[in-house]
Amino acid sequence: MAELIMIVDDEPGVRALLRDTLSIAGFEVVEANDGMAALTLLRSNKPVLMVIDINMPLMDGFELVERMRSTNDLTPVLMLTAREDKGDIARGLKIGADDYVTKPFGLEELVLRIKAILRRSYKNTSSPSVISCGPISIDDEQHCVTFNGEEVDLSPTEYRLLQLLIEKKGRVLSKKLLLDEVWGITFESESTVTDTYISYLRKKFHRDGFEGIKTVRGVGFQIQEPKPGS
Repeated sequence: MAELIMIVDDEPGVRALLRDTLSIAGFEVVEANDGMAALTLLRSNKPVLMVIDINMPLMDGFELVERMRSTNDLTPVLMLTAREDKGDIARGLKIGADDYVTKPFGLEELVLRIKAILRRSYKNTSSPSVISCGPISIDDEQHCVTFNGEEVDLSPTEYRLLQLLIEKKGRVLSKKLLLDEVWGITFESESTVTDTYISYLRKKFHRDGFEGIKTVRGVGFQIQEPKPGS
């Protein structure tokens, strides 16, 4: 039986495009044209994921996600935003969205993001909500990352990469594994995107004596606990 995804967007053309794309990808689809209609549909439908536009009349995407989370509805959410407004993105993640895509978006990227969210959702059902490595702590329920107690803003991709490194801390993770788990790239690739995002993480976390994100040349990357006394 195909997994059900709910699309919530007030633009008929966007809904039609998403419906066709997700159907081709093997999902069942149910649609709502605003937040109120989505809440009504949730009474009789149990989607594995919701694609929610931020800018909608009557009830926008933020309010819809807030209402869902207030009733302990933890259905994964991918938010659509018409502009790359960091304030919108940060607010969406803080109220409980799992990821976001900026319009106009690539259909292949959208499907890969959805599949990555679903993989994480299935894997994390029995995982601890708070994990740490040295001064870095991730509270997945709050979608919050701190360094020595100070909150650090991360993009969704930075968050996913750091989370994976800490979940498997001490282990060397190959570029191939990281591309698959974080970006949904399952084929052989010469992409340098992993190196780029590792450098972003180092800029944010290699300070105050912590230099735990290591490159193992020719193999991949790992994160290590600080040595005692360091």
